[in-house]
Amino acid sequence: MIEKRWLRIIPVALIMYTISYVDRTNVSLALDPSVSSMMKDLLMDDRMKGHAAGIFFFGYVLLQIPGGFLASRWSAKKFISILLVFWGICAVGCGLVHTYKGFASMRFLLGVAESGVFPATLVLLAHWFPRAERARANAFWNLCQPLAVAGSAPLTGWMLGMWDWRTMLILEGALPFIWLPIWLLFISDHPRNAKWISAEEKQHLEETLAREEAELETGDKAPIWQAFLQPAVFVMLPIYFLQNCANYGLMTFLGEGLKGAGITPRGFQYGCLFALPYALAAVLMIITAHHSDKTHERRGHVAFVYGVSGIALIGSVLLHNKSFWASYACLCLAVPGPFCGLAPFWAIPAETLPRRVMGAVMGLVNAIGNLGGYLGPFIVGALKKETGGVTIPFNLLGAALIIAAGLCFLLPKPRPFRLDKVAVRSAQKLELS
Repeated sequence: MIEKRWLRIIPVALIMYTISYVDRTNVSLALDPSVSSMMKDLLMDDRMKGHAAGIFFFGYVLLQIPGGFLASRWSAKKFISILLVFWGICAVGCGLVHTYKGFASMRFLLGVAESGVFPATLVLLAHWFPRAERARANAFWNLCQPLAVAGSAPLTGWMLGMWDWRTMLILEGALPFIWLPIWLLFISDHPRNAKWISAEEKQHLEETLAREEAELETGDKAPIWQAFLQPAVFVMLPIYFLQNCANYGLMTFLGEGLKGAGITPRGFQYGCLFALPYALAAVLMIITAHHSDKTHERRGHVAFVYGVSGIALIGSVLLHNKSFWASYACLCLAVPGPFCGLAPFWAIPAETLPRRVMGAVMGLVNAIGNLGGYLGPFIVGALKKETGGVTIPFNLLGAALIIAAGLCFLLPKPRPFRLDKVAVRSAQKLELS
C-alpha cells in the first residue's frame, strides 16, 4: 500500500500543473495552419507565430524568484491558489482576442500568472518528500508536462475540428477555476499541518527533513543573492536554457515534423501522432527517475537523456523526406529527453543547497532557463521563414541538447546520504506496488 502523501500530494499537484501545460499545448496546435484558422484570423506569419508562442516565457520570468521565496517563507498552497485564479482569467482571455497584438499581450500575462507555480511546487514537494524519494516525487509531478500534451492533443485536435480555435481556448482556459477548490481542500504546506497522516509518519517526516536541512546548512547567514553566485548556478542556467530552447522550439513546430515524405495527417489522426511521443516521454520519465533514485546518481542520467534526444532529433531531420515513419520514430525518441531530465536535474539543487536559499535559486534557474522557451520557437520560426523548412532549425535544437548533455558533467555531485526509516519503508512500498 502506498503512503497517503503519495496519493494525496502528487496527483493534486500533477493535475494542477497539467492544466497549465494544456494552455501551452493547445496554442501549439491552434497555431498550425493545417488544422486551425488562427494564424489567418490574426494575420500572422511564421516569425510572428514563434514570437506569440514564446512571449509567454518573458512573462514567465517575473515571479520565479519571488515565487520560490514566498513559497519558502510564506505558503506554497496559498500562493498557488492565487495564481490559479489569475492564470484562468488570462487563459480564457487568449480566446477572446481579435488581433495579433492582443493575443501576444494575453500570452505574456498568462506567463506572468503561471510563473510562480513551478518554484512554489518544488518547495512544496521538498516539504513532503526526503532526498531518497525526491527524484521520483519530482518525476511524478512533472509527468504533467508530457501528459498534458499526450492527453490534450487528441482532444484539442477534435475540438478544433468541431468548433473554432476561440471556443477551444476558452473552454480549456477555464480549467483552473474548476481545480482551485480541490487544491484548497487536499493540499497542506507541511506534514505538521496535515490531519490525514499518522502521528508516527508525521514525526518521522519532520525529523528526517529537519536533519537533511541541517546537513546542508553551513551556519552562514549571508544574503540570499550570494547564493546566486555559486558555480553550480552558472552551470545549471545554460543547461536549462538549452533544453527549453529545444523542448519548446520542437513542440511549437512539431507539426512540420509530421509532414514528411508526402504524408500530411489531419484532425484526430494529427492529434494522436502529436501526442504519442509525449506519452512515451511520460513512461520514460518514471523509469529514469526510479533508476536515478536507485543509484543515487543525477548528472549522468540528465546527460544521457539529453544526448539521446539531440542525436534522435538530428536523425529525424535526415530522414524527413525519405521515410515518414523512420523520421517519426526518431521524433518519438527526440521529444522525451528534456522531460526525462527534469526529475534528476531538479533533485540536484534540492540536495546541494541550504533550504533557505533553495527556492530562490531554483526560481532563478527556472526563470532564466525558460527564456529558452521564447528563443527556441522564435529561432525556429525565423529560420523556417528564411529557409522554407525546419531542417536547419531542428539541427540547431539537436546540437543544443548535445551541448547541454556535455555541460551536465560540470554539475555538482549531491552529498552521499543514508536512507532513513521513512525512506526505506516508502521505497519498499513503492516497489511492492
